[in-house]
Amino acid sequence: MASDGATIRHATREDVPAILGLIHELAAYEKSTHLVTATEDVLYKTLSFTTPSSQDSSPATFTPGFAKTILVIAPDGEIAGLGVYFYNFSTWTGVPGIYLEDLFVKPAYRKRGYGKVIMRELAKEVLEVGGQRFEWNCLKWNEPSLQFYKSLGAEIKEPWVQLRVDGGALKRLAGLDG
Repeated sequence: MASDGATIRHATREDVPAILGLIHELAAYEKSTHLVTATEDVLYKTLSFTTPSSQDSSPATFTPGFAKTILVIAPDGEIAGLGVYFYNFSTWTGVPGIYLEDLFVKPAYRKRGYGKVIMRELAKEVLEVGGQRFEWNCLKWNEPSLQFYKSLGAEIKEPWVQLRVDGGALKRLAGLDG
């Protein structure tokens, strides 16, 4: 729980409109709104949600999906932030970990510990699944976030370089270029 009484929980299907709104806010912060192609329908099909029966004290169960979303709910009832993540795997250690795709807290709710509570919950989840790694990327220019992550004990993993194949290059690599 955050210091001001906020709560944290995994997303349900009913949260999809709010999740998409937060994705758009994050893209605006990163000056990349033109790159967002996700829709509510896409999120319904690709995210994993807690099931209604897992809302009690029993261990959570999830619908099929590629990524989970953890939400911070402010005391006023508004969804203040999210962490979208999925499991990864290290061949060197032979154990799973978590990759954080996105962390975002609305500007009006920053400096309240909400980002830290999301990160703490995800770190706990890494340990609960027997994992040893919690990883994510951050834009080089995003100094406030880099400082926040460093304050949590994160290290920049040099000389590693992120690589990506997408768009037309992905189709060419797959041999589907025409």
